[in-house]
Parts: sequence; C-alpha cells; structure tokens
Amino acid sequence: MTKECQVAIVGGGPVGLALALDLGLRGVSCVLVEARTQAHRIPKGQNLTQRTMELFYFWGVLDEIRSVRVMPSDFPIGEIVAYRDLTSEYWHAPPGRELVRPFYFQDNERIPQYLVEDVLREKLATLENVEVRAGWSACALEQDDDGVRVTISQTGGERSDVLQADYVVGCDGSRSTIRGQIGVEREGTDFDQLMALVVFRSSELHEALKRFPPRSTYRVMHPALNGYWRFFGRIDVGEGWFFHAPVPREATQETFDFKSELHKAAGFSFAAKLDHIGFWDLRVAVAEAYQSGRAFLAGDAAHTHPPYGAFGLNNGLEDAANLSWKLAAKLEGWGGDRLLASYQEERRPIFKETAEDFIASRIKRDGAFLNRYAPERDQVEFERAWEDWRADVSFRVKYEPHYDGSPVIDGPPEAISSAHGKHSHRAAAGHHLAPQMLSNQKNIFEELGEGFTLLAFDAPDEAVDDFEQAAKALNVPLKTICDNFLEGCAAYESRLILVRPDQFVVWAGNELPENVTALLRKVTGWE
Repeated sequence: MTKECQVAIVGGGPVGLALALDLGLRGVSCVLVEARTQAHRIPKGQNLTQRTMELFYFWGVLDEIRSVRVMPSDFPIGEIVAYRDLTSEYWHAPPGRELVRPFYFQDNERIPQYLVEDVLREKLATLENVEVRAGWSACALEQDDDGVRVTISQTGGERSDVLQADYVVGCDGSRSTIRGQIGVEREGTDFDQLMALVVFRSSELHEALKRFPPRSTYRVMHPALNGYWRFFGRIDVGEGWFFHAPVPREATQETFDFKSELHKAAGFSFAAKLDHIGFWDLRVAVAEAYQSGRAFLAGDAAHTHPPYGAFGLNNGLEDAANLSWKLAAKLEGWGGDRLLASYQEERRPIFKETAEDFIASRIKRDGAFLNRYAPERDQVEFERAWEDWRADVSFRVKYEPHYDGSPVIDGPPEAISSAHGKHSHRAAAGHHLAPQMLSNQKNIFEELGEGFTLLAFDAPDEAVDDFEQAAKALNVPLKTICDNFLEGCAAYESRLILVRPDQFVVWAGNELPENVTALLRKVTGWE
C-alpha cells in the first residue's frame, strides 16, 4: 500500500516526535515511523534547558511537561563536583544554567526523557494531519526531483508499505537507517573508552549525600580516569539514581562488579538495588552532511556525544525547531531552496563546535588538570589551582549558539555560525531574541507570531507599512508588534527587529533597510 504525505519522519524518539508536532501544528501532513511500541524507561536526557522549555511553550505542551516532573518543583537543578570521591574535602557546587536565565523566556527543567516522550505523543494524538506508525521500521529510501519513497515494514515482517512524500527526515538515532541510505559518514573524536550506565535505587545514598547542598547530579573527578567522569544523577528525591563511569572494555553485566564501582565513586559502601545495566562508547560524532536532496537528518542521526552537559536532546530539539518551519515554508510556497539548505549551514557548525569545544575539550581539560595537580604532591599548589578552577564559570556562559554566518540571516560580513557567543539583551541578527516585557504587561514571547514577527518600537508608520506590504506581496506570514522604545525594550538597541518563526533575529536596525523586499527574499531563502 502507498501512503501519501508531505513529510515522512523516521524515528519516534523525542526529536522525531517534536518535529512531527511542530510540522503538524503548522498544517503539514506527516507520517511518523517508529520501531518501538513502548518507550524505553531509562532516565536519560533529563536536563531540559531554558531554550528547550521555550520550544515546549510554542508547541503548546509547556504545562504538561512541567506537570510530569518527578523531582519536587523547588528542588535545585545543578551539580556537585568532588575530587576523588564524594567524601572528599575538595568539592564545590558550581553555578549552572541560572547564569543565563535572564536571556530566556522560561526556567529550565529536569524530567526523564521517557516522560517527555509521553507528553509529546499525547499531543500528537490530537492532530489529525499526523499519523504515527508504531512498530514499523524504514527499510529503503528512493528519491528524485519530485519526492521521496520510503519503504517501511511492520515488526515481524507481516506487512510492508511505501510512504510517498515530498521530504523525509531521519530522526532514527546513531545507527540511522536514513543516514545509511543516503550514504552520509560521520566524523569526530573517539576516546576508545567503554562507559557503563547503571540505574539503581538507594535511600542510603540519598541520606549520605545530605552533607552537600541539594543538587541533581554529583560528578567525581579522579586522577586515574584521564578526565572521564564518574557521576551520579538523581531520578527522584529519595532513592532513584543513575550512574555513569568508565569501565574496562571487556566488562559485561555478568563479570563486572558494578556495585563496587558505585562504592568507589561514593567513597563508602551503601545498599543498592540495581535495576538496569547498559554500556555506551565515549565518542563524539557529527554527520558530514545533514541533507542529501530531499532527505534530512536530525537529532542523534546527525550528531551523537557523551551525556556530558545536556547537549544532545536539547540540540536535537533545536534541530526540529530549525528544520520544521523551513520545510513548512517551502511546502507553502513562500520559502526558497536556500532556506532548506540553511538548515545544515546553521545547525552543523554549532554541533561540531559543541562536540569538540564544549565536550571533548572539557574531558581533555579535566584530564590535564588532574595530571598536573595533586594534593599529595603539593597541597598548597593543588588548593590554589582547585580554587581557580572552581571559580572559572566561562564554560557556562560562552555557550550561545547563533547563526551569524547563515545565508538566510542579514548578519555581519564574513561572520560564521558558531556555538561560541555572548548572551546579550541586544537584538542581533543571527541570535536568539531575549525576552522583554511590553507595555501591555505581557512578555514579548507571548505575542510572537507563528511566522515572522516585526517588532516596531516607536518606529514610523511608513516603516511598518513597507514591511507589511512587502511581506504581503511575497506571501510571507508576518505579524507586527508595535510598542514604545522604553523600559526593557530599549535594551534591544534597535527600533525595528525582524524575528523568524524559531525566535531568532534575522535583521535589526533603527532605520528601514535599503530594500525591504530584498531583505525578505534573503531571509526566506530566495536570494
């Protein structure tokens, strides 16, 4: 049987679900194919950033996501970092995402990925233009200038169908079938280190860690681990935990003493009931291309990395937000081919730098610190270095993904898209719009449109008219928000700001651009 749709999505994890939801809300017909019939109940992907919570707001599931939080709503999200083990006198509780909170519309959250998936699936079930095929897998992909044909089969080989679509997006994980079908390789740093994931229950550990201020994760830096982490993460407050640690390559569930590994990291013995043991390889990998013709990659199909820093799921959801509106624009006729090409040009450099500069380099930096300093060799030197190291929060604030070098952004000459940036309330082309209160006492994020939004602060009526007339002529959806240039809005430093559907600024200025039509054609991928 052949099923027609506009976008076929292969992979129904959080990224595939989010992409289907965003597209469905934009009126695009989708078929979502997922091999699983039940979600994995492993507590991964828990740290949801402020930016991710913004996306959930726009997808209409913010309250539902927050309502499934397992930990108390007032329990701090953050980490304890300790030297050698959790009994050490050398530890600190570094500041976390609260450092960048003023630049986002929502607070961050900590929720197991499987609960997030549950909420997204429930929301998808309300959309008539999205069909979910659970228990089906993609087998083959063909494409030409007119569309794609994805052959899918039901688990057990009982039945096969063909999805005829305009586009296909592979959200099917690190072993992506779609990536294999389009012949895209991956590159990155391989540390050649096997890691273990242990999910367990222990109220005794919970009681013992009351020596620290309340936090959600506990990271141990040990000199023997070459910068690799042992760390505990809370699933709930009381007894639920997960644990990651490097283990010998030959380790198996049957031959390795995982409880001993837990005790070494803690620095003491405690009773624990093991619920799950798994393994993963410590490596970062980025696809050499995110697009081939009418096929795209997103989430783990495009990039994978260790679960250090909560970059994976959050970046995958940003992939979905970036790609969705561009596909919808192309299908609706107001987006050009350059708009689709910009997905790779914007997202790939960011994750490549994220993987290498914020993950791999952090492992190497930690390893170098532990090799250089040790209290048993020189306690004074170690304590001075430890204080300097704990006081350095630059790692936390330098991560500001932006699209300065995008072909569909009116950014500065010779700029590049990068994960390195500086958070600011100033409205800058290529950067995420910071929230501000309007004179009606609403946050500007509550007023943004589904398409492009023109922010006009004490701007001349003729300037607004020029934008609105040009947008109408090009069939570009545009909402105008007019307000005064006082209070917080003055922090934008521009009276006219054009914001695209994923809340990134594409142009800002105090005067009209030379050619409004040319600007709109550029930011919608026609020039």
